[in-house]
Amino acid sequence: MTTETGSGQMVRALSWKGAFWVAAGVPPLVLFSIGGIAGTTGKLAFAVWMISMVMGFLQSFTYAEMAGMFGNKSGGTSVYGATAWLRYSKLIAPLSVWCNWFAWSPVLSLGCAIAAGYILNALFPIPLAESQQVVDWVAANIANYTAETQSVIDYMAANAGVTAADAINAVAAADGVAAMTPWFRVFEAFALTVPGLGTLHFNSTFLIGVALMLVIMTIQHRGIASTANAQKWLAIIVLVPLLLVGLVPIFTGAIDSMNVTNLLPPTAAYSGVDGEWNIGGWTLFLGGLYIAAWSTYGFETAVCYTAELKDPKRDTFRAIFYSGLLCAVFFFLIPFSFQGVLGQEGMLAAGIVDGTGVGEALGNMIGGGPVITQIFVILMIMALFMAIMTALAGSSRTLYQGSKDGWLPKYLSTVNEKGVPSKAMWTDFAFNVVLLALASDVGGYFYVLAISNVGYILFNFLNLNAGWIHRIDSAHIERPWKAPTALIGFNTLLAFVNALILGAGAKVWGYENALWSGLIFASFIIPVFWYRHYLQDGGKFPKATYEDLGLAEGDMGVRKAGMLPYLALVAGAAVVLWANWFFVLPA
Repeated sequence: MTTETGSGQMVRALSWKGAFWVAAGVPPLVLFSIGGIAGTTGKLAFAVWMISMVMGFLQSFTYAEMAGMFGNKSGGTSVYGATAWLRYSKLIAPLSVWCNWFAWSPVLSLGCAIAAGYILNALFPIPLAESQQVVDWVAANIANYTAETQSVIDYMAANAGVTAADAINAVAAADGVAAMTPWFRVFEAFALTVPGLGTLHFNSTFLIGVALMLVIMTIQHRGIASTANAQKWLAIIVLVPLLLVGLVPIFTGAIDSMNVTNLLPPTAAYSGVDGEWNIGGWTLFLGGLYIAAWSTYGFETAVCYTAELKDPKRDTFRAIFYSGLLCAVFFFLIPFSFQGVLGQEGMLAAGIVDGTGVGEALGNMIGGGPVITQIFVILMIMALFMAIMTALAGSSRTLYQGSKDGWLPKYLSTVNEKGVPSKAMWTDFAFNVVLLALASDVGGYFYVLAISNVGYILFNFLNLNAGWIHRIDSAHIERPWKAPTALIGFNTLLAFVNALILGAGAKVWGYENALWSGLIFASFIIPVFWYRHYLQDGGKFPKATYEDLGLAEGDMGVRKAGMLPYLALVAGAAVVLWANWFFVLPA
């Protein structure tokens, strides 16, 4: 590491406050899935967010200890925890890093998909049926419709009891909306169906999303200090109004207590009807915790930049601790106020579920008029930029350090003249171009989210267990900050709670095979690691990999934990499989 740019190394240019500002893009992640979790868990939604946030905050103390152990590493807590597994399996270590990367990286495509939706709504809106332009079109073309028109016949067949006159008006209005919708709004160059994956849509959302990703890439290529500075101003502009949205309804009495009491799971996902605490209800609840974890645990990205901190021994703990406190405020307040004001019916609105109507809802929650609402729409786009900036900065550094440690291809371990892992960033970009095509409709959006989160929960399971493994095997490594031993033990139990959530929750999001699809994608690390380790490195790890553990080159040291890590893996797999079998969706 160096303090000078142009050295071909990462640059120590951050204080803990800089890392905090880069991680400040995590709170807006609540807006990615707030509607989906509300639809899945009903009145339990705000409690799901709170429970998940508490779990994430407690887990972060294990991660903070490990981050302090490796002040010269970048890439985040998955990298620090992976070294604990290295003695026990060459494959588990890169698996943890890979799972963390493919969980974080899709924030680029998902965020750009939502932001593109906002831009399309603002510049190419779909007109309302009662808008003047549609009314004028209908008046000019209504004579072309009769009871014998095929579309009118089809409408009457689908809507029993409707009169011919009403059917004509309805069909004409629908055609008027279609005729007055800007062409770019519905533009699609082509769609490509990939068996076992889904349909790739190369449409207007895709084109705008790619443009947004390129803008964010340009900002980040200027260096981590520049990124942190940009994030700081974005955070001030975005998070203060977002905080007001959480507080104003509470102080003005706009919260309807009926919306946040009598907490029961729904009868089925998106039913909006209270159910009961049966197996189906618990399955939906665990499904909510499953997706919430993707957001609430995310502030662990604050320690992705350890190698770029000026004083890593002091700053790693402060960066993750204060980032966690910031997230706790927003993940507690926003879901509670959102649900308290909107209720189940409001939370199930199409614009809330797909994310494109959240900005308008935020403006309405504080009693704003059209101008305030438009301001919040702009703030939503900026909030999404923050989240994407955070994800790209962290995930690219995970690829970079994975390459430096001998787990991922060598080409990823280079930086540009500003100390930025540029090749890792371009790899992230290419991966997300494909995901953006997949996520360019609502169905594909939640498919990507559900599968990527399989990796995130797997990473958390492995990393929480890495805490106690390091305590046993790497007691000789200095720990600038050491977590209470009782908390290390409790977080180990949370690792198995995460395994339960994974087994039960992955199936909730409309894709019963999401767990298996995620595991298949996780297995892609096998050929990637085999190529790097055996073809590029001849079966040996880089010298620095041993030095980081305080060991001689080629010597992984004694496995002091014995069979315990293997037993933890077997127990974790058993919990996942049992939960996947036992928990079923409501009939």
